[in-house]
Amino acid sequence: MFTRRDFGKIALAALPASSLLAQKKINSTIGGVLIGAQSYSFREKPLDGVIQAMTEIGLGECELFSPHIEPKGVSRDDLRKWRLTVPLDEIKAVRKKFDDAGINLCAFNLSFNDSFTDEEVDRGFDIAKALGVPMITASATVTSAKRVAPFAEKHNMIVAFHGHSDVKDPNQFARPEAFAQALAMSRKFAINLDIGHFVAANYDPVEYIKAQHEHILILHLKDRKRDQGPNVPWGQGDTPIKQVLQLLKKEKYPMRALIEYEYKGASDSVTEVKKCFQYCKDALA
Repeated sequence: MFTRRDFGKIALAALPASSLLAQKKINSTIGGVLIGAQSYSFREKPLDGVIQAMTEIGLGECELFSPHIEPKGVSRDDLRKWRLTVPLDEIKAVRKKFDDAGINLCAFNLSFNDSFTDEEVDRGFDIAKALGVPMITASATVTSAKRVAPFAEKHNMIVAFHGHSDVKDPNQFARPEAFAQALAMSRKFAINLDIGHFVAANYDPVEYIKAQHEHILILHLKDRKRDQGPNVPWGQGDTPIKQVLQLLKKEKYPMRALIEYEYKGASDSVTEVKKCFQYCKDALA
């Protein structure tokens, strides 16, 4: 369980150390709700393009998708080698780019799976520390979570597991029971709830957030249809985005609500994420 005091410590840990940098920070808090983006929303852009896009839109909170800093088009063995050998000063330089732009890195999205070696898991925490983030988010499996638990304890770092919608696979984080399994594995484990996927799996994110708000550190905002339906433009699906945002505002839940642009938009990612951000502003007005 994470108390409001814990949330406060997490928030402070994610802030840039320099007071000057803190003054430059882009403020995208709306009605007391921390709004930001998963950098996957700009997956077609390089890292500098992500920072430019978020600056243009006015989003000050970012969960960094690992492929934005990892080498592209390499084999699995070469990717593992990079993770094990990349100089941590290079990783610290990534954080500085975000700080210089006034964007807070609140989490590193590294999706552990059963192909990770123990050394690779361990090094993932070193990379997250070099990024200066208080937590790792992971689209992982239940079996890999068991292996990650001792490393989370060793590094004293939170891992928040991201859910999907494949309820037929018990090894996926799709059912509430799977999240409960993870929470029982380690005091360092938490939830990164994707409300769109949760709805596609035919669960109610509003009621789940009410019940589990002490364990949910990050929300991913997207709109999907029920019954494994597709990602759609916001407002066209079954996901209660507005109700979720209003709940966070009313209850003052300190979890971050991050836009994850995943539907097929009519325009470029910057334009579409701007629409999503405006949807959040309207919902919280």
